[in-house]
Amino acid sequence: MSTIQDSMLLKFRAKDTRFGVTRDTVKALAAELDTTETQVVHMALSKLAEEMLPAYEQDAGPLTARELTSVRRVAKKTLPKGKVLDAKSLF
Repeated sequence: MSTIQDSMLLKFRAKDTRFGVTRDTVKALAAELDTTETQVVHMALSKLAEEMLPAYEQDAGPLTARELTSVRRVAKKTLPKGKVLDAKSLF
């Protein structure tokens, strides 16, 4: 089975500006955060998405009682019913 990887070419700026940074800046951030340069770019894009996209993967906390009841009602309708024929444990 083969996998397809999405990738993007990133061209660094000659100097740091509001709209781009130099490779040296990314290297310094990676060293400071003890991570890779790629991870620094992902972290920056994730932060930008949080600020610009209001519904970007924000955790609203635990489910309310009403939400939990709704999930249980749907699960009860869709989960298989009947006798368990074989059960195995991982531990």
